[in-house]
Amino acid sequence: MSEATGAAEDAAHTPEVNPHGRAVRRLADAMLRTATWPAVVTVLVSVVVAAFWVGAQGALGALVGGVIASASSLLTLWLMRMTSDAHPMFVMVAALGGYVGKMLVLFAVVTLLRVFTAVHVPAVAIAILATVLVWTFAEVRAFRRTRIPTIASANDS
Repeated sequence: MSEATGAAEDAAHTPEVNPHGRAVRRLADAMLRTATWPAVVTVLVSVVVAAFWVGAQGALGALVGGVIASASSLLTLWLMRMTSDAHPMFVMVAALGGYVGKMLVLFAVVTLLRVFTAVHVPAVAIAILATVLVWTFAEVRAFRRTRIPTIASANDS
């Protein structure tokens, strides 16, 4: 067997790298790096403010809300990574579906927490809102700073 034939066989067995998938994974990594610390600070500030506002019940509520909001934002990044090798239109559908699902779950959590007297529901809701907003703004900042081409050529269908 010649070297040229061996190289051709190796190339045939090597999976093709999807440039769109690579870009989406790179963007998800950048979003995670950019959003983690601002979200942690937001949760801690929410806990401190709620502790002064309501007491231990408010601090616990803010902590629960911040953890839930952070987990839902992490799930969004996980969804990006899992759909990264799919067709770009499917990625957009998954992202929109994930966003709608996340908002419904957050609404349901706030509604269901009303039965627990150990947490202050307004503190939960404010912590969720603050954390989701900070996380989203950090993701937008990461998107703007990450050098990834976002124009689809006309021959891609």
